[in-house]
Amino acid sequence: MKQHMQTQPFEQSWHHLSSKESLSLLESDKHGLDSETVEQRLQQFGENHLPRVKGRSAIARLFAQLHNLIIYVLLAAALLTALLGHWIDFWVILAVVILNTLIGFIQEGKAEKALDAIKDMLAPHATVIRSGHRLQIEADQLVPGDVVVLEPGDKVPADLRVFSAKGLQIQEAVLTGESVAVEKHSEPVAADAVLGDRLCMAYSGTLVTSGQGHGVVVATGAHTEIGRISGMISDIENLTTPLLQQISVFSRWLTLVIMVIAGLVFSYGYWLNQTPPIEMFMIVVGVAVAGIPEGLPAILTITLAIGVQRMASRNAIIRRLPAVETLGAVSIICSDKTGTLTRNEMTVSTVMSSVNNYSVSGVGYSPAGEFTIDEQAIETEQDEILTLLLRCAAICNDSALKRRGDDWLAEGDPMEAAMLSAALKADFTLEELKQFYPRRDVIPFDTAHRFMATLHHDHQGHDFIAVKGAPEKLIELCQFQRTELGDV
Repeated sequence: MKQHMQTQPFEQSWHHLSSKESLSLLESDKHGLDSETVEQRLQQFGENHLPRVKGRSAIARLFAQLHNLIIYVLLAAALLTALLGHWIDFWVILAVVILNTLIGFIQEGKAEKALDAIKDMLAPHATVIRSGHRLQIEADQLVPGDVVVLEPGDKVPADLRVFSAKGLQIQEAVLTGESVAVEKHSEPVAADAVLGDRLCMAYSGTLVTSGQGHGVVVATGAHTEIGRISGMISDIENLTTPLLQQISVFSRWLTLVIMVIAGLVFSYGYWLNQTPPIEMFMIVVGVAVAGIPEGLPAILTITLAIGVQRMASRNAIIRRLPAVETLGAVSIICSDKTGTLTRNEMTVSTVMSSVNNYSVSGVGYSPAGEFTIDEQAIETEQDEILTLLLRCAAICNDSALKRRGDDWLAEGDPMEAAMLSAALKADFTLEELKQFYPRRDVIPFDTAHRFMATLHHDHQGHDFIAVKGAPEKLIELCQFQRTELGDV
């Protein structure tokens, strides 16, 4: 077993093994590892972080901007004009080259910093059980065989085989694109199950939205699923965009044409007109410089930079300027059945009651929108049933919305965040709800009962329970429904 651990520590189909088998193979148990074993495995497997890929240095990025045939021709022209004493032409050409280089260099520098900010996908801390004691450690100190405690709000620090779960739900959109949190359990699944169906696994970088659980670390660092994706990205082959290919072809033909014309002019002047060689050389240089489009690199760079800035205003990071041209050529984007490519947002679009069907406008988690019936806007505070429904959605809720600039970001389950956003569109405020309807107790959502319930009071001696959950389960619990005439 020890030999197996040393040679293939991460290459098991952990989701197909029982939790008992997984713990046995990892030479661990529910009480965790001891400090001596942790130290040995830390030396054996290394720290739990994604590989640090060394990026290009500033000097390399600067000289990369000059790697263009037109730039080479411009530099040669600048050198020739300097030798001939045409200093105005020299400074104009040099200014074009410098402008082109600086724009590309600065923009790529911004992109590199933005990418650096999102490289660290692993959780900074982890709660573990070692030698039977619960501890909080730096996540990079995790090793295979460590027992990790999972609680709401935690980011999973490594790939885990879950061996106990109670209402445990994990948001895996970073890996699968699914906007709804996935319920986890401890039972093994089929060996050929795809990533999104491995319900007994918790993967590094995903977020615990509700419930509690324990899992044993089966993979760390580059051996995790997020680490594998990182490795795939680093191995991507660099391709030349269509624009750069066209510019390269154009540059070669332009250089060839200029050289042919210069040769013909020199031959004509020297052999037929008997013009002195030095004088003809100056004429040929003037013809060559005149034929070079000095402004082309600058125009291209400025145009691409404008495109990059517009993309950046929409939170899209463009690492290299020419990539903008390729993105602009995209006409069809394919997505999976969920339609979630990158935003991972849910929005309440319709509210149904026993009396009316309400349409809700707005996009994402922004509380900007209105409620309409048959395309006619309504005053939500004058609709008692809608007010009660939205109040219930807001207080029987564990999510939070935070504003960052012009964007609204959700913390917690996307569905709960969407319900909270709908309540805010009806002019509720979270501060007033918490003040006037404080929570006294809660029954967390669990698959056993398929609902969440919270107990509140309104400072007037009235206690009430707010419940949300699966419709078929809640309807079973109901004896009355609220109408405009009251409870019937």
